[in-house]
Amino acid sequence: MSTDNPVRGALLASSAALMFASMGALIRVVSADMPNEQIVFFRNLFGLLILLPIVWQRGERIVLKTAYPGLLLVRSLFGLAAMYCFFYALSVLPLADAVLLNFTAPLFIPFVALLWLGERPRRRIWGAILIGFTGVLFILRPGGDLYSPVALIGLASGAFAGVAMVSLRKLSATEPALRVVVYYGLICTTVSSLPLLWSWQSIDLRPLAILGAAGSFATLGQYLLSRGYGCAPAAQIAPFTYTSVVFAAVYGWLFWQEMPGWITAAGTLLVVIAAALAMRR
Repeated sequence: MSTDNPVRGALLASSAALMFASMGALIRVVSADMPNEQIVFFRNLFGLLILLPIVWQRGERIVLKTAYPGLLLVRSLFGLAAMYCFFYALSVLPLADAVLLNFTAPLFIPFVALLWLGERPRRRIWGAILIGFTGVLFILRPGGDLYSPVALIGLASGAFAGVAMVSLRKLSATEPALRVVVYYGLICTTVSSLPLLWSWQSIDLRPLAILGAAGSFATLGQYLLSRGYGCAPAAQIAPFTYTSVVFAAVYGWLFWQEMPGWITAAGTLLVVIAAALAMRR
């Protein structure tokens, strides 16, 4: 695939964003019938099942032996924590707000990289972070209640995702991508099964089918996004993933009559601009 085709890359990234927004909408639907613990478990289980044909095809080329089991565990647990927070936020916040708060991860990455890796961000990035968190202050006002606890849980999903992304940076130097994904699926499925000991309830086929579809959308989104990143530099492609917020807003308007106010819209614009600047710098 050409690595100098930004138009194609933008289209693929935007298509991936549509898949992620569709997954979020389906999680919102099923949250009315299932507790968050079950939703997270089955989302991980279906994601792992989707991986099995790939693992089977690769056969002996998949070597699970690793020199960094602790780092793989950190990546998986923080990714799982982000998922718990994000799915809970999807069930109670306006769809676009929940998606956007999850997409604040790039704003947290410089802090995590500084504390964990000792990397000092360039001075110019602090301006982008200030813009972004100003936008977050606007988003944290669902119903006019500043610092709503639920909104803070949505923001926590972005912070946890930021830690997971930094750990991926460290892992990418030595670990094949498929090994990281397989460990992620195994660890998250195993750990998310533990809360089922006290939260299990009977399930109809309809919610399971919806979760299966959500898992398929997420997997397809990851595939499209990886193809998009192969078309042009990441700094050019990544901002288009924020069209997921637009798609989520459309879903929220069509199915839940959610109309964002001007404060939320302004906050969304600030966060998207800041994240684009942070990723470029």
